[in-house]
Amino acid sequence: MINPHFDYTFLIPFVITSYKCCRTLSNKIHVFLQQIKPMDKKGLIYFFYDLLVENAGFSAESALILNAIINTVICAILAFILFKVLRGFGISFINKISQKTKTHFDDYLVQNKAFLNLSNVIVFYIVTAITDELYVDFPDFEYVISLILHSLLVVFVIWAIRSLLNSIKDFLKTLDNFKDKPIDSYVQVVMIFLWVIGVIFIFSIITGRPLINFLVGLGTISAVLLLIFKDTILGFVASIQVAANDMVRIGDWITLEKYGADGDVFEINLASVKVRNFDKTITTIPTYNLISDSFKNWRGMNQSGGRRIKRAIIIKASSIDFLSDKDLESLSKIELIQSYLKARTNEIDHHNTSNNVDKSVLINGRNMTNFGVFRKYIDEYLHSHSAVNKDMTIMTRQLSPTPQGVPLEIYCFSKDKVWKNYEYITADIFDHILAAIPYFNLEVFELPTGKDFELKM
Repeated sequence: MINPHFDYTFLIPFVITSYKCCRTLSNKIHVFLQQIKPMDKKGLIYFFYDLLVENAGFSAESALILNAIINTVICAILAFILFKVLRGFGISFINKISQKTKTHFDDYLVQNKAFLNLSNVIVFYIVTAITDELYVDFPDFEYVISLILHSLLVVFVIWAIRSLLNSIKDFLKTLDNFKDKPIDSYVQVVMIFLWVIGVIFIFSIITGRPLINFLVGLGTISAVLLLIFKDTILGFVASIQVAANDMVRIGDWITLEKYGADGDVFEINLASVKVRNFDKTITTIPTYNLISDSFKNWRGMNQSGGRRIKRAIIIKASSIDFLSDKDLESLSKIELIQSYLKARTNEIDHHNTSNNVDKSVLINGRNMTNFGVFRKYIDEYLHSHSAVNKDMTIMTRQLSPTPQGVPLEIYCFSKDKVWKNYEYITADIFDHILAAIPYFNLEVFELPTGKDFELKM
């Protein structure tokens, strides 16, 4: 079980102490090596040199080369052992911490290779500190190796920070308060900044020029940088606006017809928003387009009390007619509209009698139609349906006539918003309505088929 209130500040002293210890160890090694190196090439660094010259009879030049190679191999072996020890210590330390806590943050540290990258940083820092002593007799080679090691050290530091940021990102995604936030975008912005600084550091190391000179030079090439990182800057600004205005969250169902996107958002990063469509395809949308283009977010529907059902049935206009007494008697057997027909019939009869209406012609006076009663029946049916939300709009309305007939639209909201259940509820409602139409002597319009054109002999 994840504990979102767990305090990780206790790790800060450990990290700071580890860094100070590594730095102190490196400095002591450097001082020690300088103290044991006498001018006559006696000491630990030149142990194999003395052995090769005095006992094996090698020339001074050959002995220096072999001594440097042997020292390099020994240094690599010791660095590998130190790497394994540090990595094992880090994992064992986290295992002890994990036994005392219920959080999974430590799992994400291991998963993102945080200890692997931290071990690389420590090992390379120590190796870089003793490089000057290993190749003191080969200044050109020592200079090249030093540049390479210092550059790699910058890269490994960035990788270690990236591992930590990714671990924090993965952990935050497990918390309810951050599940729908575009954390990937913010991590990417920090990483871009770190890589820019890292590249500047590496250029400063290679060229030997002060770091401040490169930072001053950035002002002169700012226009070029803005052009190169135009999409990144637009994406960064868009991701901030999306998050600040709460336009899109991870898990939202959005529809963006321009890109053919119709599904759930599962990733929001600096450059793009990824949508998993309902056909299981994935659409990638530039983040900036969520600001510049119009799109539909169905979150409001998910947060509301129901999902809208809006569908029409086309009734043939020629089947609409006034209801006779015989028709009313037949329809009064339908339970949902019994009380309505009784009250409505009494009201109409009273009106016609009071005004001495001649009912020998059905069109005279006030009347009911089979279409009107059918609308009332659908309305009562929807109000009695258990899957329809009674607290939201329920309406049966007649739309403008078309060449095919008169559309009768059903407008309501289902309680269940899950797509599969919603479709089942919609189909269930319209199955009943279509089956009920003949009881009101109405007909549904449909294009004729071959069977309709058969000649009757």
